[in-house]
Amino acid sequence: MPARSLTVDGHEWSVYPSGYITQYTQDEYALMFTRGSGGDREVRVTRYSPQGTRSREQAFAELGDAQIRELFDQSQPSFTSPEAGYER
Repeated sequence: MPARSLTVDGHEWSVYPSGYITQYTQDEYALMFTRGSGGDREVRVTRYSPQGTRSREQAFAELGDAQIRELFDQSQPSFTSPEAGYER
């Protein structure tokens, strides 16, 4: 699935669904927000419950830009998340 982009405070972030599956399977999905590369790469993660379609790809496509920005504001650093391997 292609990543979407989001600009926050002048920084460009790539947004895409995580491949990590929780115990809630299709009731909850994770989104990964990344910017930079290599050692300068920053990763943030958040989870959300789709309101319409339960397919991960379709639910991601149905998110509007404002919803993605709101999810970014709720996201946490990668070291707090199993989706990102708890890495800093």
